[in-house]
Amino acid sequence: MIPTTSESSSPGPRVLLYSDDRSIRDRARAALGPRLLPGSAATEHVEVATADAAVAGVERGMIDLVIADGETAPLGGMGLARQLRDEITQCPPIIVLLGRRDDRWLARWSGADGAVPLPVDPFELSQLAVELVEARTGVGAS
Repeated sequence: MIPTTSESSSPGPRVLLYSDDRSIRDRARAALGPRLLPGSAATEHVEVATADAAVAGVERGMIDLVIADGETAPLGGMGLARQLRDEITQCPPIIVLLGRRDDRWLARWSGADGAVPLPVDPFELSQLAVELVEARTGVGAS
């Protein structure tokens, strides 16, 4: 796992980025920006390239959002979403990045809370991420 964070006095949201493609993780991180929630501390991005590392990161807790690449092999984002929902009692919200827009129904079936097609639209991803993190943490919610 590669945690990337900025200095802050209180912790901001922690987002786990799962993809075997560094450029996908980079684009997702850039779309979220350094501060996911307005007025919050810096977001910590935890980057992982394997399903085992993703599951371990979520099991350790303190993850506020998972963003999973649906095109990662051998276990894609939808498979990871299903596994996390089945195995983690207080599973954080999950966004799956889809290779095909038509696969949104599969993402819902897998237990994902949302889906964004690739290539990542920064506005769509950040808006969905903010909504899900605010709902989970209560921070920034009006």
